[in-house]
Amino acid sequence: MQKDFLEHGLNFNRRRFLSRLSLGLGSAALGSLLVPDLFTGDSSDYGSGLGLAHFAPKAKRVIYLFQNGAPSQLELFDYKPKLRDLVGQDLPPSVRGNQRLTGMTANQKSFPMVGSFANFRQHGQSQTWISDLLPYTSKVVDDICIIRSMHTEAINHDPALTFFQTGAQQGNRPSLGSWLSYGLGSENKNLPSFTVLLSRGKIGNGQGVYSKLWSSGFLDSVHQGVQFSSGDDPVLYLNDPDGMNKYERRKFLDQISKINQQSYEEFGDPEISTKIQQYEMAYRMQTAVPEIMDLSKEPDDIIKLYGTDSMIPGTFAANCLLARKLSENGVRFVQLYHQGWDHHGNLPTEIASLSKDVDQASAALITDLKQRGLLDETLVIWGGEFGRTNYSQGNWTPENYGRDHHPRCFSIWMAGGGIKPGISYGETDDIGYNVVNNPVHVHDLQATILNQLGLDHEKLVFKHLGRRYRLTDVSGKVINDILA
Repeated sequence: MQKDFLEHGLNFNRRRFLSRLSLGLGSAALGSLLVPDLFTGDSSDYGSGLGLAHFAPKAKRVIYLFQNGAPSQLELFDYKPKLRDLVGQDLPPSVRGNQRLTGMTANQKSFPMVGSFANFRQHGQSQTWISDLLPYTSKVVDDICIIRSMHTEAINHDPALTFFQTGAQQGNRPSLGSWLSYGLGSENKNLPSFTVLLSRGKIGNGQGVYSKLWSSGFLDSVHQGVQFSSGDDPVLYLNDPDGMNKYERRKFLDQISKINQQSYEEFGDPEISTKIQQYEMAYRMQTAVPEIMDLSKEPDDIIKLYGTDSMIPGTFAANCLLARKLSENGVRFVQLYHQGWDHHGNLPTEIASLSKDVDQASAALITDLKQRGLLDETLVIWGGEFGRTNYSQGNWTPENYGRDHHPRCFSIWMAGGGIKPGISYGETDDIGYNVVNNPVHVHDLQATILNQLGLDHEKLVFKHLGRRYRLTDVSGKVINDILA
């Protein structure tokens, strides 16, 4: 009797053990998919980052097509026919209210409203209004979500751009790409988790882009963005020095690593450990980067899709194609900056040129990712740091005018990565000056981006100088209405 009882207990425990083991194996498998080499015991590949999402992500990677200088929403995405009817009339003080203006228009005696010189048409099954300046974007309008109710506090370029990228108008904060690197780690040990590509319009005023925008701030420097150039050396100091081969460089790095490790053990400075990781990353990138940067092997149909400019290094089209290759190879965050959108004057001519620079390649990136089955797991974002006024800066004619900075309302678009396709979200008033429905703040956008990659913006924090910092500071909410 006692023997039967003991055997029953053993059988019960065995069943419990096997059932729990299956859960443990499942968790281990999930962890290994989210973070490769999670159980190797080597954490150096992920710096001091967390390396795990808070919940199941909808997207794995981000490609951010930042249009530096602030494109006018009124010429591209926010159709306002009433402005044409009111052309030349002064903007009512009741609409403008006590809004802060820049020094470029604050002393204007009048604020003559001016409608878009470009025509708009409805496109796709969604019947979304898109400017004729964007014929290629109009073809993928059913794949994108246009947010027409963005707003921000910053009214000048540098603080506004810094705010979008770091969550603060001052510098020395981690950028969005750095936060993602810290929170999720890398998908490819041979490539950085955060890369930066720069381009400039053929005409137009190019606002400055500075390395503080891809800085890791107070996070370990292993999380900072790596800028790729269009020259013969895409990443500076990556190649072997003259007179040194790979074998010799390997021995050299091993010796440097030993010295650095001794220094780390003596002083405990985590940046010493970071330097070791960066040396090793540079060594591994020697093989991976040249192959990715070589666009000559792309098939003719892809070159045709992105346009002939895609074969000219340093153009927006070439950078879009390169962004697809980097993202496809596991780079977590690819940041593009295209400069030239600061149209205080001569707007009709300059915005037409800038639109032509980016329209085909932006749409091609969506199409390319979609046909490769990558759009669902790649979040693509397009937009600038603020919008443009509905009144003209300075003198105007029906054929020529300019628009000043306008933080109260502007438009961006998002695609893929669990975002609802073919919708427009938010609304501005009939003359495009104020948001009247579903406002979206910069921190809301940042919270939503993190959410799509499985990160809770309120939990992704880093303690620095006694304070717990996060990308969204003390505000921000996920825009649930645009999530698929």
